Amino acid sequence: MSGAAANAVDTFASNRAVSRVALAVARHAGVTRRARVHEEGSLRVRCPGPPAAELEAVLVNTAGGIAGGDHCEIDVNVAPGAALVVTTAAAEKIYRTLAPAATVDVKLAVGSGGALAWLPQETILFDRSRLERSITIDLAEDARLVLAEVIVFGRSGMGETVHAGALFDRWRLRRGGRLVHAEGVRLDGAVAARLAEPAIAKGGIAIATVLLAPGDDSAVVAIRAFGESFRGEVGASAWNGIAVVRLAAADGAALRHDLVKVLSVVRAAPLPRLWSN
Repeated sequence: MSGAAANAVDTFASNRAVSRVALAVARHAGVTRRARVHEEGSLRVRCPGPPAAELEAVLVNTAGGIAGGDHCEIDVNVAPGAALVVTTAAAEKIYRTLAPAATVDVKLAVGSGGALAWLPQETILFDRSRLERSITIDLAEDARLVLAEVIVFGRSGMGETVHAGALFDRWRLRRGGRLVHAEGVRLDGAVAARLAEPAIAKGGIAIATVLLAPGDDSAVVAIRAFGESFRGEVGASAWNGIAVVRLAAADGAALRHDLVKVLSVVRAAPLPRLWSN
């Protein structure tokens, strides 16, 4: 590599953002409270309401999005008996990059008798963006989890199309230290062409996964009962004590409509207030 090229690489790297947020909550006197908060870079976490049986936390990215080469770390720990719902202040945007990928590492841990609802708003991928994300979840044997992640390829309302880009998504769920679920998604190159394939998204640009632990056939039956009221494709299955729901739709609005129906079945509590703004 020439000296000029090396300097360009070093200059680019020095301008990339590294952001971290860590939140730990615990149960005291019948309510869940913040026990520890650490913020670094552009990531913040706010709890808009008072301590409650289920505390609500909102993640905020003050940078307004994530660019190529940026690295974000999110660490959430729910102590035994505590309950937490986490959302985001807005949809997260992954911007176009000339080379390096944006990386996001999420670590979630829930202690005995605890509950976590991980419900961020959509992640929007711009054309020629690159995202590498990992989600690692450690649950106690009797902990509860509702996790929903949505990815939208381009802002359809703005007439945008993600012709090319890359998405590498890696999930691992452990219960009592034992790996019970693992999955990965890889889309690289001609994203629009791949999404058009019937076995992938059948032309849709919005996809989502809901992961339930514990989860069983009763949740699957309740979701399938919505039938033709869904605006996109929705499939649900249960095995090994967990349930997974897959969603795909023509746009983000249709997918959110379907996701709200699914979450109304699997959650006994209302959605975070920011979801209705």
